[in-house]
Amino acid sequence: MTALAERKKVPEARQATPHARMAKILFVHNNFPGRFEFLLPSLLSAGHQCAAIAQGGRQVEGIPLLQWKSKRSSTPGILDLAVRAEADLIRGRAAADCALQLKESGFEPDLVIGHPAWGEVAFMKEVFPLARQILVGEFYYKAKGGDVGFDPEFSDQGAPDAFRVHAKNAVMAMTYADADRIICPTPFQASAFPPALRDRALIIHEGIDTDRIKRRPNARLKLGETREIDGTTPVVTFINRVFEPMRGFHIMMRALPALLKAVPNVTVLMIGSEKTSGYGAPAPEGGTWLSYMMKEVGTRLDPSRVLFTGPVPHETMLTALSLSWAHVYYTYPFVLSWSLVEAMGCECLVLGSDTPPLHDAIEHGRNGLLHDFFDAAALSQAMIDACNHPERYAPLRSAARQTVLERFDQRAVCLPAWLKVIDELL
Repeated sequence: MTALAERKKVPEARQATPHARMAKILFVHNNFPGRFEFLLPSLLSAGHQCAAIAQGGRQVEGIPLLQWKSKRSSTPGILDLAVRAEADLIRGRAAADCALQLKESGFEPDLVIGHPAWGEVAFMKEVFPLARQILVGEFYYKAKGGDVGFDPEFSDQGAPDAFRVHAKNAVMAMTYADADRIICPTPFQASAFPPALRDRALIIHEGIDTDRIKRRPNARLKLGETREIDGTTPVVTFINRVFEPMRGFHIMMRALPALLKAVPNVTVLMIGSEKTSGYGAPAPEGGTWLSYMMKEVGTRLDPSRVLFTGPVPHETMLTALSLSWAHVYYTYPFVLSWSLVEAMGCECLVLGSDTPPLHDAIEHGRNGLLHDFFDAAALSQAMIDACNHPERYAPLRSAARQTVLERFDQRAVCLPAWLKVIDELL
């Protein structure tokens, strides 16, 4: 089953799949509701009784939330390879205490829907042996063929060795072994799983709300007290949760000087956080990747035209995408960001890296452009062309939006596919 198959967006597809019967469903997510939020209205309206276990997150009306706590922390001096597994098991044990409270109160779920990345799902099968399980398959760590070792420039700066990478899967693998279905957002993410688990993997993206996430006519972005951007002159966008090499930040920074020289009226919006808690290796010497790259190229960047906005509200981000003449999205072989799909939904011209995650959304020359990840000069030229000849890329912009409507529309494609799996297990 796949929600990435080509489908037409028709009104009937917006109707939720009828449910087999009313059931009790337990959600387990470190930061509930997290990626499960889009499922909740349909499940509640169908009469299902839901509960949730999390460490943080927030309360959702109609869904009791039990937040786990643990008095124990990781053991100092433990075998390096076991650090991640111990932390996951500590979280799993604390979450199991919440599950036991639910059980004592009379809540026995028919179905557990969980995200196993932090360990909380580890013992749910022991507490609720009759419950079916749907687990998110976000990423299965690999020492080869994934993000580790992909970038030779930083491969020796804090990157874990092969044993440690494989060991990060320990508790996840134990948890996935109990899953009835593993739902992966993209084919690349599914391909990372070992064959024994891949047989249970379905490819269903969470999707985006295309009624809300779309290009906004006459958009204006106010920055500070006096600066306003209206898109009448070239705007290039780059969005990272955290600026880091894993998402191509260093390549983007190296591509900017040539762009600024060739397109004097371009504005570059660099949206994201400078903090160091990203997915990849920390910056050298305890600094940030922004400060690291500014030492290399900062003297060639005009601060009045390259604007580091910091994190912004989602609505502000959508406004920026509506102004974008070119949106740069680069990534190591890793999880595909929602921001890419949202940029496509806003009819951005995507300038992406020719890496496996992008192949699941972008076809070069049809709905975006892909370039060698490490070729900063190619990215510079692509941004220059996009700014100087925007009319050439109008078909790619439209095709990007159409791709989202056909493959990533939350109501028409992704939600029905998720609900179908839930119904099959119930």
